[in-house]
Amino acid sequence: MTFAGLLVNVGCGTAGFALIVLTMFDVFFSVIVPRPTRSRLRPSVILSRNAWKVWRNVAGRVTDPDKREELLGLYAPTQLLMLAVMWLSLLIGGYGLVFFGLRAQTHGIESIGSAFYFAGTSFLTIGYGDITPSGPVTRILSVVAGATGFGVVAIVTTFLFSIFGSFQTREAFVITFGARSGAPPSAVDLLLGAQKLGMLDRVFGIAEPALTWMAQVLETHLAYPVLIVFRSTHDGLSWIGTLGALLDAATLVLTTLDHPQTGEAALVVKLGRHVVDDIANYFELANSGDVGIERSEFEQAYTRFREAGIALRPLDDAWEGFRRTRAAYASRLNQMATYLQIPPQQWISDRSLLAGRHGRFPIATRPPEGAAR
Repeated sequence: MTFAGLLVNVGCGTAGFALIVLTMFDVFFSVIVPRPTRSRLRPSVILSRNAWKVWRNVAGRVTDPDKREELLGLYAPTQLLMLAVMWLSLLIGGYGLVFFGLRAQTHGIESIGSAFYFAGTSFLTIGYGDITPSGPVTRILSVVAGATGFGVVAIVTTFLFSIFGSFQTREAFVITFGARSGAPPSAVDLLLGAQKLGMLDRVFGIAEPALTWMAQVLETHLAYPVLIVFRSTHDGLSWIGTLGALLDAATLVLTTLDHPQTGEAALVVKLGRHVVDDIANYFELANSGDVGIERSEFEQAYTRFREAGIALRPLDDAWEGFRRTRAAYASRLNQMATYLQIPPQQWISDRSLLAGRHGRFPIATRPPEGAAR
């Protein structure tokens, strides 16, 4: 063997081994480790960040709102498929490079293409027998490749079931809350509807399931960030919108309504802010301290409450308390809503399409900073 040939073999073997290690590291931290990692060199992070940016830009060119929403809804399942295909392809490519570097110990590998073919049949445990390992290293490596393939397929299958299970659990509360607050969900409509039904004193009877739901969202969406881009299958609903309406309703109860259930509302605001902060930190979104709405919008809601016969605190005190409390979460929540392109709703995301529905002026929202990478 010439020196050049030796360099090629060593280079292919080293590159293949590095590719295998990198991919297994990515699978391990994406599927098994239940916490987010900030490594930007992981293939899954590179794929998910850039694929969503491209997909969102393409969907933004669709003028029909229903078709645009349908296209956006296809992204998350497609990303799961792309992740599985990417991991399998990278591992087969890595083993193919290693087998090519060790082709002297294998009968039938005459080119890089046949090395990839042998890696694929070994990894997928097909084994046609037209290419066989003859040396101890390649025999061990072919067994390891088969074990790796079996393990990765099993892990990815479990991962898919876990993702869809978490998605269904999340959506059950989104739909239930939507029945109370409307679609898109509105904090103002939630409180007015409760007043109309004589249930305002028990409006935060949903506090306990809401706290459980927010804890589940925080845990699952940071462990498996692909859940963040999974969209609701029901028109006008979204998990970000539900979270925002919960926070706004609790903030109104705390600051505006003369209401006895401030304890439950305070717990909802506390945990809701925790959810917003942690997920916003994942996207590296800064809090500008902006309240997110104009005082005129708040006064219109205040007037609707007063006309419905709800006991209220003085307007100036209510606005000051509302402004201070909402400023702690509104900016980051709105950036996430814009980044995810959720259906517009009261006080969240691009609300210009809803102008007039809640007696509001259209307010333009700035695009998220640092999210779309």
